[in-house]
Amino acid sequence: MLTFVDKINAQVANSAVGRWFRLEGCGHPRERVGSRFFTEIRAGITTWAAMAYIISVNASILSDSGGNCVCPTGDGCVTDDTYLLCVQEVRRDLITTTAAVSALASFLMGFWANLPVGLAPGLGLNAYFAYSIVGFHGTGKTTYGEALAAVFLEGWIFFILSIFGLRQWLARAMPQSLVMAVGAGIGLFIAFIGLSSGNLGVIGGSTATFVGLGGCKPEDFLPDLPFYCNSRVLQNPTVWLGIFAGGIFTTFLMLYRIRGAILMGIFLVAIISWPRNTAVTYFPHTPAGDDLFDFFKKVVSFHPLSRIGNALDYSSYSTGRVWYALITVNTTGTLYSMAKFAGLRDPVTMDFENSTIAYCVDAFSISMGALMGTSPVTAFVESATGISEGGKTGITAMVVGVMFFISVFFAPIFASIPGWATGGALVIVGCLMIRNVREINWDYVGDAVPAFLTLIIIPLTYNIAYGVIAGIITYLLLNFVPYVIRKCTGDRIVPPGYETGEKWKVPPGGFAPLWMRNLARGETRIWLEDGADRPKEDPNNSHSISMESLNDKHVQEPGMMRSESLGRQ
Repeated sequence: MLTFVDKINAQVANSAVGRWFRLEGCGHPRERVGSRFFTEIRAGITTWAAMAYIISVNASILSDSGGNCVCPTGDGCVTDDTYLLCVQEVRRDLITTTAAVSALASFLMGFWANLPVGLAPGLGLNAYFAYSIVGFHGTGKTTYGEALAAVFLEGWIFFILSIFGLRQWLARAMPQSLVMAVGAGIGLFIAFIGLSSGNLGVIGGSTATFVGLGGCKPEDFLPDLPFYCNSRVLQNPTVWLGIFAGGIFTTFLMLYRIRGAILMGIFLVAIISWPRNTAVTYFPHTPAGDDLFDFFKKVVSFHPLSRIGNALDYSSYSTGRVWYALITVNTTGTLYSMAKFAGLRDPVTMDFENSTIAYCVDAFSISMGALMGTSPVTAFVESATGISEGGKTGITAMVVGVMFFISVFFAPIFASIPGWATGGALVIVGCLMIRNVREINWDYVGDAVPAFLTLIIIPLTYNIAYGVIAGIITYLLLNFVPYVIRKCTGDRIVPPGYETGEKWKVPPGGFAPLWMRNLARGETRIWLEDGADRPKEDPNNSHSISMESLNDKHVQEPGMMRSESLGRQ
């Protein structure tokens, strides 16, 4: 006997909604095996729970840039109360912005690209934006408005490149060792930020090495050098609260695969830090603490953008400084690293279903995020949690979007999460991202050295672009010269292991996107996928794939359709 849930699943699958999202039972030739309406909703909530930490983390990182607050002395104004109150207002704006743009991007990704992928301002990208481009409290190469203008322009450039398939093709053409090294390097970078001052504060206590142990109390800071310890390192109780409640406790939850573990760890530390008369309070009895507590007491409130909304500096397009930011802010490699990490790419073509539409949505969201004052938006690896819960269609991503939209109205809660609550989360995310190193070809020096330089230079220079540039230049030097020698000597002089190295070559699957291929063969429905709405083939001539082989995959790709998983019927 069918249960109530089964009946609703069947009714939705047999509706226009089911046919649009290709739920199992809808009758589409490429319906997605195992997709159920209620399963998609559960998967979406799971993905949101895994991603929701980005609301407070992104605001914390980007507010370190100072936004469009003006420091009159130009030295970071770390002791200027007026400036710091302005930064707090920027952080509150960024809470609203992060939730809003994540809601928009995830909903559009689900509706148009039909992929179970949540989008939000990317970790690593926001750190690069805040610390490398704008600089801590505006001490970098460009202003906040100029950097946002670069991100806005970048989104539309990427949109055009995505339409013509160039963005997808370039990302697939890069040697995978370099792609994986970028992801791993960003992981190290994020972990370093999580351990540094402003978050856990475990490191960063030495003016000689700029690292060393930190974590001392404010009264033990060096004169005129906040966060640099003069003595008594690791004495601040917030450090240990963040380590054990935000780090170790969260890791234990993840050990038992409890969904939303990172979010639980963040809120545990935050709740402990909210009472005012404790050693770890986030609301000290100071003007800044009183202002924070007054906003926190609102609990449920919509906080409009008062400082960073449409803060773009369009006039900077003629100065040349915006072009530096445009060239060095690039989400393509990061996005493909995230897709690989989440198991979303086809193992043969290195592409994924609806990639053109997905990249267009991603590019559009980048520009919309810039208008709202945030760094580039990208796909999140935490989408894999929803996929493992059974999410296979865009309904999952749409639910993620709805949950982020609801979060917009809880800005006072998210704005009251201290840095030592999010520091542990950053370290854990960095730990997850470093797993990319397993995919690097360590057996050939021509791949290993560029990859290693990429992942080590990113955190040590506090700059993602420097690591990427070092990796690409080293790769070209180490592999182009042997290629020339090999050709000149008729394959007589070849370095050992050269044949096992990853070559920079034309990727399989072709260059032209789907709409171009359909247009070339006279198909007026340019977005019609190959084999869709066409007669089914004789099952005796099909090359089916056993379910056992699919079960061997760690995470099943969201683009896996009936005709691909079971063979054409």
